[in-house]
Amino acid sequence: MTITKALIAAAGRGTRFLPVVKQYPKELVPILSKPNIQYLVEEAIAAGLTDICIVQRPGEKNIEKYFTPDPELEKYLSDNNKLQYLESLKDIWSKAKLSFIDQDPSLPYGNASPALSALDFIGSDPFVYMFGDDLTVEDNVGSYLSDLIKLFQDKSADIVSAVQQVPIEEIHLYSSIQFDPSDPQRMLKVVEKVPKEEAPSNFTQLGRFVVSPKMLEVLKVLPTGQGNELWWTDGVNKLAQTGLAYGLESPQNAWMTTGDPLRWLKANIRYALMDNSIKDNLKEYLKSLNL
Repeated sequence: MTITKALIAAAGRGTRFLPVVKQYPKELVPILSKPNIQYLVEEAIAAGLTDICIVQRPGEKNIEKYFTPDPELEKYLSDNNKLQYLESLKDIWSKAKLSFIDQDPSLPYGNASPALSALDFIGSDPFVYMFGDDLTVEDNVGSYLSDLIKLFQDKSADIVSAVQQVPIEEIHLYSSIQFDPSDPQRMLKVVEKVPKEEAPSNFTQLGRFVVSPKMLEVLKVLPTGQGNELWWTDGVNKLAQTGLAYGLESPQNAWMTTGDPLRWLKANIRYALMDNSIKDNLKEYLKSLNL
């Protein structure tokens, strides 16, 4: 079955970025010259997804405004020979349909609630679920997500998760996965934020998932977990125990989270070092600091 839908969760408060996100969502905090969330939209499009829905905070319209054409701005840029600055957005508008919905305020806080807010968008179709503050850094944008989709289709899976190894000392910050010894890609159990002594492995899930609509039925009856939040990981764990769940390791540590200022800064540096127009100057600057 062809998968065309992507759902991006962007409804969090981003409190670790206050006070700047008092004015706009953390997903609009820039990585170099583009907001964080634009990289996700471009990744989805590059993987062949053409119907993209962004779940935002109730009453928050800045993400929607950012992705909406602005004829007045375009005229100004055209009149001043600066229209090239909007090329990346115009490319998005030509290749995908974007829609925006508010997260249902009656739902509990948690990274699974955006999916329940988008039932009408998802319908009975498989879809890609993306966490709004996770990046996939790769030379060929969308290639890893394409591989996740292919594995989902090849295995007739209920869910395929992007996974990556992290230092065992950090596993308490993330989910931890137990794999099937007889099938190294099949996930048997996923637990959220447990001490390293209780972690089944140092593999964690990233913010990319290819999902059967079965997940929605799981989430509808899923109790809240740690911190009284509705955890996506708890839903994945349920599918792993009752159906077919697989994990595909990211190539070359492609995953970066931007959920706090330090990791956001690291992502900026990594993208800058991939940009031929500025990487040499950045290297010289960093060298000059005698770090």
